[in-house]
Amino acid sequence: MISSSWGAPAAFRTGFDLQHVQDGLYGRHLHVYDWPGGELKQTLDLGSTGLLPLEVRFLHDPSKDTGYVGCALTSNMVRFFKTADGSWSHEVAISIEPLKVRNWMLPEMPGLITDFVISLDDRYLYLVNWLHGDIRQYNIEDPAKPVLAGQVYVGGLLQKGSDVVYVTDDDKEEQYAVPQVKGHRLRGGPQMIQLSLDGKRVYVTNSLFSRWDEQFYGPDLLKKGSHMLQIDVDAEEGGLAVNPNFFVDFGTEPEGPSLAHEMRYPGGDCTSDIWI
Repeated sequence: MISSSWGAPAAFRTGFDLQHVQDGLYGRHLHVYDWPGGELKQTLDLGSTGLLPLEVRFLHDPSKDTGYVGCALTSNMVRFFKTADGSWSHEVAISIEPLKVRNWMLPEMPGLITDFVISLDDRYLYLVNWLHGDIRQYNIEDPAKPVLAGQVYVGGLLQKGSDVVYVTDDDKEEQYAVPQVKGHRLRGGPQMIQLSLDGKRVYVTNSLFSRWDEQFYGPDLLKKGSHMLQIDVDAEEGGLAVNPNFFVDFGTEPEGPSLAHEMRYPGGDCTSDIWI
């Protein structure tokens, strides 16, 4: 079993503070345990490229001793793998570069990878950048060399109409085009994702943690609630497209507005590998 070390509750419950990273209240390690014995066998230091490691996923093929962890703050997907001598090692497989921005709290904005999922056939990996606002599809048939196959924007701080802009290499201010879905402007950014068993539909919600939602996206998300979208997938050639006819509004819940997070299939799904 491999676990990550995202952060101390005393830190993240109050919102994100960069000083807490410097104080060591957020992690940079993976821990390898004997299972089911629970004995700690090895600790991997991901270093400065692996800050705030969060979600951990193995490939589904049980014969493959490899998987990935999404490192939120540095926005890297780090691949971990078993070596010939039985120990574990790691390497950066995907790197989302921070964007130079204006009208934000920092001069550069990380993508902030908060979730990812691997298709059941281990062919594609899907990740979200909660702040940049995009969902990405990578071909991982060679797990060490992912190739970008699809990308779509479904929110984020840099969408057209926002106060924040990113700055190109030639000093132009730009924003991303984000579609409305069933007449709704998309709030927040893509946060948790789930993939249908046939690999043809990605579902995404937009709430991370209420205090972080308010800190980064203001009171609008809390007042109006979150939503769930469907992203249609080209599982053959690669590609993503927002489904214009699917919008679940959690702002209309009976005791809402509500902030939606995890999504699960009742009979098992791509993230649990539990089948009933």
